[in-house]
Amino acid sequence: MCGIIAAATERSVGKLLVQGLHKMEYRGYDSAGIALHQEDGVAHLRTLGKVNLLEERMIQEKPKGKVGIAHTRWATHGEPSEFNAHPHRSKNRVFIVHNGIIENYLDLKAGLIKAGYTFESQTDSELIAHMIDSFLNEGKTMIESMHAL
Repeated sequence: MCGIIAAATERSVGKLLVQGLHKMEYRGYDSAGIALHQEDGVAHLRTLGKVNLLEERMIQEKPKGKVGIAHTRWATHGEPSEFNAHPHRSKNRVFIVHNGIIENYLDLKAGLIKAGYTFESQTDSELIAHMIDSFLNEGKTMIESMHAL
């Protein structure tokens, strides 16, 4: 189980996303994370434990971004850890959050490893980011890549 929130506005959305995670914390308290699109890349912060630990890190690092996704996790695949926390990424270009179980993820993961992808986590969700990246490398658009999943 997990809580997922996203926002896109004309102002920084980090505080808004963390507030949303606090309201969904009952859906998962093993870890929390956020990805914010910034002018110079993506701020990607993940913490083991409750949302207030992510909030403290946000206060310290002060990431800014007008578009973002955030996630609070209750572990199903992979132990509770910072590496297994969402959002997951592929090559710092695709960032995803996910709720659910991918039944055939070991087969899909093996194919992506053969294609040169490396995995940071023990979760099934991370392969979604790598699959989208793989489809983008084939020349598909982002929308086409998501549909190809």
